[in-house]
Amino acid sequence: MESLYSLVGAFLEWNSKTLLLFFVVFVLTLDYFKNRKPAGFPPGPKGLPIVGNIFSVDQNRFHESLTKFAGKYGNVYSIRMGQTWMVVLNGLEVLKEGLITQGDNMVDRPDIPLLDDVLHQRGVVFSSGHTWKQQRRFCLSTLRHFGFGKKSLEQVILDEMTHCAAYFKEYKGAPFNPQPIVVNSVANVICSIVFAHRFEYNDEKFINLMDMFDKAFQIEESIWSKLYNSFPEVMRLLPGPHQTFLQMWSNVKDFIREEMNEHKKTLDPSEPRDFIDCYLNEIEKTKEQSDSTFNEDNLIGCVFDLFAAGTETTSTTMRWALLYMVKYPEIQEKVQAEIDRVIGQYRQPSCDDRTKMPYTNAVIHEIQRISNIVPLSVAHATNKEVQLLDYTIPKGIVIIPNLTSVLLDENEWETPNTFNPGHFQNKEGEFVKRAAFLPFSAGKRACLGENLAKMELFLFFTSFMQQFTFSMPAGVKPVMDYRFGITLSPQPFEICAQSRLN
Repeated sequence: MESLYSLVGAFLEWNSKTLLLFFVVFVLTLDYFKNRKPAGFPPGPKGLPIVGNIFSVDQNRFHESLTKFAGKYGNVYSIRMGQTWMVVLNGLEVLKEGLITQGDNMVDRPDIPLLDDVLHQRGVVFSSGHTWKQQRRFCLSTLRHFGFGKKSLEQVILDEMTHCAAYFKEYKGAPFNPQPIVVNSVANVICSIVFAHRFEYNDEKFINLMDMFDKAFQIEESIWSKLYNSFPEVMRLLPGPHQTFLQMWSNVKDFIREEMNEHKKTLDPSEPRDFIDCYLNEIEKTKEQSDSTFNEDNLIGCVFDLFAAGTETTSTTMRWALLYMVKYPEIQEKVQAEIDRVIGQYRQPSCDDRTKMPYTNAVIHEIQRISNIVPLSVAHATNKEVQLLDYTIPKGIVIIPNLTSVLLDENEWETPNTFNPGHFQNKEGEFVKRAAFLPFSAGKRACLGENLAKMELFLFFTSFMQQFTFSMPAGVKPVMDYRFGITLSPQPFEICAQSRLN
């Protein structure tokens, strides 16, 4: 009897091992056939079964890993993240071909589960097709109405700068962390357009909101995000930073929803105060149109996009600007000398001054170039089969525009890894535009707020340099390394701001 039990036990053990082996072989075979490269697909690094190249890149320097791959596989290559194939575009000519010449074929956004679970492909940045076209057209026209790219918005920015400068002066040259105040100041410019009011710098609710933005942008490009986007059904069930990310963005949406509901109580359709009022009017106007995409969910999505993109990128650039000025005090002095000569110490700057200040303009552009704050832009997707160079890219493939490969390209810049305002000046000291200057990306999906960002950067930076001389605390050297996320932001730092005004 015992021998019978032993025989049965051995059979069951052997059978379970066989079953497990069969299952592993089945999964690997399925993965192989599912993820085979189609004919004419760009080359790229070999990946592991199931996870692809997720663990073969440096997650904290993802853009650098992708740029190195271009040196081996060419300016158009493929990489597989989990179950998703991506094609990475590198170099100025390839990016122009993909984003501009063939831009209509790559204008969609891919399915990104982590973001889809937050925004459900609503709003203007992460939507596609008819929804994107309607929302983009409305956003552009409404933002222009409220001053985007117009002189009328200058005073809003300068008024906010007055609040910011007063805050800096309170420290009387002592060290302080500029991040919260710079973020809040830039955010208030967007708030004036979207909410028709600003938030005080000591508003705890708003401070927490800005802190959530900072943390969420770090998580969004972490290994947790990659795993979530590759295996969403599993990751939705597991704890981790990705769950924190979802909760933080849910809190941001609740904040916007509260503002929207308050606007609905006091809305006067004949006198819209801000973007939300205009959008609520548009919902009412188009409610009988069958193809209308105007609804409260898309309103929250659009405000979310404007708020996130309009705050993070400009405030991050301004923090890099402060760091580069303290690292290169001789450049800071030269900027101040030009400001004193053109504007003086007491008149507020104007965007009209920009053409008279080639050196300051060059410094701002060089800060944007070398800080490279959105290194991989925002992912695109093909909406039809595309021929790019000698390769065939099927419909539905994720496209990664590697802006790093252009902004730090040794073939485009004389000293790509050195802070050098001369990149944007000719021998006569005049400002020179460069084709490889693409911090806002290119094509129809280029940054919606590019004109506002340029205005803010010039007015904030010039005002800072006019009113203060910046330095590091005694004995401290500036750290120029970045924190990797959706944006490349500086490591937290303290700075001293000494007033230049008598």
